[in-house]
Formats: sequence, structure tokens, C-alpha cells
Amino acid sequence: MNPVLLKPRGDCVSQVVLNGRPWKDVPIADYYRETPYLLKKALESYHRLAAEYGQVVVEGAGGAAELNLYDRDIANTLLAQSLGIPVILVADIERGGVFAQVYGTFTLLPDEIRPLVKGIIINKFRGDPSIFAPGITKIEELCGVPVLGVVPYFSAPLPSEDSLSLGDKRPGGSGVRIAVIRLPRISNFTDFELLEQYAAVDYVVPGAALDGYDCIILPGTKNTIDDLDALRKTGTDREILRMRDAGVPVIGICGGYQMLGTRLIDAGFESAAGTYPGLGLLDCVTRFASYNKNTTQVTRRARPVPPLLSAMGTVTGYEIHMGTTEAGTCREVLEGDGLVSSDGLVFGTYMHGLFQNPSAVGALLSFLAAKKGIPFEPIPKTSADPYETLADLFEKHVNMDAVVALLDTKTAAGSKI
Repeated sequence: MNPVLLKPRGDCVSQVVLNGRPWKDVPIADYYRETPYLLKKALESYHRLAAEYGQVVVEGAGGAAELNLYDRDIANTLLAQSLGIPVILVADIERGGVFAQVYGTFTLLPDEIRPLVKGIIINKFRGDPSIFAPGITKIEELCGVPVLGVVPYFSAPLPSEDSLSLGDKRPGGSGVRIAVIRLPRISNFTDFELLEQYAAVDYVVPGAALDGYDCIILPGTKNTIDDLDALRKTGTDREILRMRDAGVPVIGICGGYQMLGTRLIDAGFESAAGTYPGLGLLDCVTRFASYNKNTTQVTRRARPVPPLLSAMGTVTGYEIHMGTTEAGTCREVLEGDGLVSSDGLVFGTYMHGLFQNPSAVGALLSFLAAKKGIPFEPIPKTSADPYETLADLFEKHVNMDAVVALLDTKTAAGSKI
């Protein structure tokens, strides 16, 4: 949850989302003129969190040594300089060139930032760490900063960091095949990670054929109108309708739900003002009439509509969207949300995280498996927390005494990290 978030709208223009609320649209060149104000808001967020929680970890973004951005780098150098907080550099050894990563970044940091670097961590190490021991010594000699640990590469079902991770996903799971349309402006890409553990989930680019898939999912998007246009230009809209006619379930989440309706009416807040035809699979109309964004955590009970919804029960998730959807003749998906077709095979919902619920994953996959005549193992209701697994690994391979000592460091701003 970034205090300052950019939502691209095309033609080098982005909507600036400030503290979770749309602020204004700015061309990228004008965005950097807002640096003093946006830095002020980011600092306010830091102090508010520090007062409530005591300790705050400030995660950087991109590279720390972006020479052309030092005077406007809110996420890294300007925030570190303003707060005077200790810095730990984390290097990804899997990408190669770890010595250049660390020494290059450290050397290129501004003179006032470099003394704040108090430690280095090497991440995603493969092999025998004893072989890398001389490398640790060399890094410490070059930088004059201790290496606090070498974290080995490991596999755990952690949420993807950003949409770039979609290219690293590998289909797995059972004989059930699910296509998630890889919209150009896809958002909330962690929605299907539990589903990915139990089915072969492919992120299919617009224009690709959908033959052979047992279910089609339209995910969330940062811009519903523009991504719907991308589906039309590539023929994916017609592919989806063809699969629907063949009896394949089609599911829309948030922006994907809006696309399933008959019309989308924009007053100029999502894209260019106008009325846009939807896919027509659900009887509803979505209107974008303001910058207001709904952001709520929700718990809802699925309506008893067979064959997909009736086995889901109570599910939890969150909503974060612009626009309001007016229902026609379709029934609800969840109590107070979403719409489902008369045969129950097409539905849309504003609930992100629906398929992070084992009951929802189980309801979908059990139906799809039965339809194909293949066995289905029930989804466990609980599983090990991947963050606890990560924490155990981190504590084993990182000098936590040194990290804790940094937590007691008073910052120039009078608070702690």
C-alpha cells in the first residue's frame, strides 16, 4: 500500500493515487514537478505509521542508484535523506553480477546517503555458501560495510511482488486448465495464486487462441475501458464468446466483471468520455461518473446458485475499484455483490481474493474436474503460513542481532525504523 501510486492511463499520462485515493492525472514530465508535495505526503505516512507501530521498514523501489532521478527519487534516496534512517542493500545474486550490483550501487549513492548504508544482504543464493565466503570478504573490503547474511534460494507460495513476476510462473497442478487473460494493464495479479497450486493456470495474452481451456477468467485491470478495447482489437472478445457458447465457464473479477456487462458508460474518469459495448454475457451496466474509489475488506456468503457458487459458502476478500454496476435481470453472486448468468456458468464479482479462499477454489476445480472425468483431491482448508517459513529461513541465515541493533538507531527525524 504505497502512499504515492501511479496508475498508467496511456500517452505518458498517469493517475496519481495519493494515500489510496485518486488525486489527479498528470503527464510524466509534470509528475516530477510534484516531488516536494508528494515527498511531504510520504513523510507524513511514515511518521503516522511510526507513531502507531513503533518500527517501520521502508521498502525501496527500482534501483537505489538511479543517477538521473536523485533529485526526485521519493521511494529511495530522498526518503532516506529526509529521515536519516539506516539503509540495508539487498542484492539478487540469481541475476548475476552481484559484486557489480553491490559495489556499483554503493559507490554511486550520493555522498550524504552512503554513510546511512549499515549492512548488505545477498539474496537467492544457490549452492555451497562456503565457496562464496571469500566473496563476502571482498564485498566488505570494497564497501566497508558488513554483509549481514546470505539467504539461500527457496520455494514457497509467497505472493508475486508485481506483474513482472507473471512471466516467471510455470503451469502446474492437475489436468484442469484455466486461462487468465493477461490484460495489458492487469492488476491484483495475486488473485489466483492459490488456484495456481492446484490447476494448470496460464496467463494468456490477448490474441491467443483459447481452445483446450476448461475455464476463462478476466482479471482486474488498472483501466477497464482500454483493456476491453485491447480484447476487441485482438479478437479475444470473440474467442471468449465462442468458448462461452461451448459451455466453458467465464468468470470476471472487478474490471473483468465490468467487461462482462452490456455497456460501460464513462464520463471521462476511466478513459475518454463515451459509451462502450461490453461482452454482453451479464445483464448489467457500469458507470464511471467520478474519481471515487471503493476500498473495503469484505466477508460475504455465496448465493446457492449451481454449479459453481453453491459450494463456496462464506468467502473473504477486498474491493478496490472505480465505477458502479447497475444490475438487470441476473441473480447475485455473493450477498450484496456480483451477478451470475441463468445457467450459473458465467459470473462476475468485485471481490478480489475470491480464489484465495480454499472453498472457492475447491468449488470451481471440483466442477471442472468432474466435467472432464478426472479425479479431484479436496483443497486443504488450512496450510502453513509462507511468511512464517520465510521468517524462519531469514532468522537462520541473517545476523538478526545486527538488524535489531539498527532498530534502536534514532533517526534524524526523531523516530526509528
